[in-house]
Amino acid sequence: MLSDYNNRIRQVAFLLIVTALAALVFKQLYSFFPGFLGALTLYILCRKYYFYLTEERKWNKSLTAILFMVLFMACIVAPVYFAVQMIFQKVETVMKNPEQVNQATEAISNQLREWTGQDLLSKEATADLRKKAASFIPGILNSSATMLGNLLMILFLAFFMFKNGRVMEGKLEHFIPLRPKNIDLLAEETCGMVRANALGIPLISVIQGLVALLGYWVVGIEDFVLLGLVTGLFAFFPVIGTALIWLPLVIFLFSKGESGKAIGLAAYSVVVIGNIDYLARITFLQKVGNVHPVITILGLIAGLKLFGFWGFIFGPLLVSYVLLLVRIYKSEFSGGRLADDR
Repeated sequence: MLSDYNNRIRQVAFLLIVTALAALVFKQLYSFFPGFLGALTLYILCRKYYFYLTEERKWNKSLTAILFMVLFMACIVAPVYFAVQMIFQKVETVMKNPEQVNQATEAISNQLREWTGQDLLSKEATADLRKKAASFIPGILNSSATMLGNLLMILFLAFFMFKNGRVMEGKLEHFIPLRPKNIDLLAEETCGMVRANALGIPLISVIQGLVALLGYWVVGIEDFVLLGLVTGLFAFFPVIGTALIWLPLVIFLFSKGESGKAIGLAAYSVVVIGNIDYLARITFLQKVGNVHPVITILGLIAGLKLFGFWGFIFGPLLVSYVLLLVRIYKSEFSGGRLADDR
């Protein structure tokens, strides 16, 4: 009896030491955690094709892993880099010469005052808003060192994940303290959520950005390319995201006396841009990963705070993962069936 008690004390002490060391390591490497998530996402998205090429077609493992990383750089990193550069240049221009933005804000404020009789955008409120934007936007755009570090971490980890994929999956299956059916469910739904969040949400945002860009170009709005890009970024926020861009543009057109263009842009945005968002989310995202818009919103709130720019992708993924683990816990330890929770 005493021997069993001593063994339990030793076990608890050992687990505490391991947990403390793991927490210390995680704290020091926290800034690179998005890089780990990115590597894991890349591995999950490409593992089936990698194993096919290396096991069925007998391709060299190292060269095939490098090929996937080059494709990742060409398809993801390069477009994001050029988009960020475009936004940064415009923000830098506005910071140096804010008169154009001030005039547009004043025009929108006057139009809202004419419609509502209330000063919804007072000078104090707009000044405070510009001050917050001035401190927030450059903070994201200037985090290039952290983003570069996470990019290198993605490439470094993904290379070894691909090369040792079978061994890694076997070890994880051995160490995860779940029944085999729940391990399979965890793997299946993780792949579904990764596809939905890492492919579906950016794809929807790109489509909405291009559709919005077309509408801005037709009505003759300046900087329609940049505004289309920003609309695509705000499309990550479901339901109201794109309206945060096109609605002020509609009000601005009304303030300039261009009522026809304003009504046309408003109708186009509500009918076309809004329906694209709705239809895509209830079809593609629901079928691929069963991702509810509420999960997306909560994930963005948490993800942007935790990971900055990378939170657009990994925030919803983490929230979805937490909900999945809760369901697995219920099935694993309470005798419930996951099918009852769907």
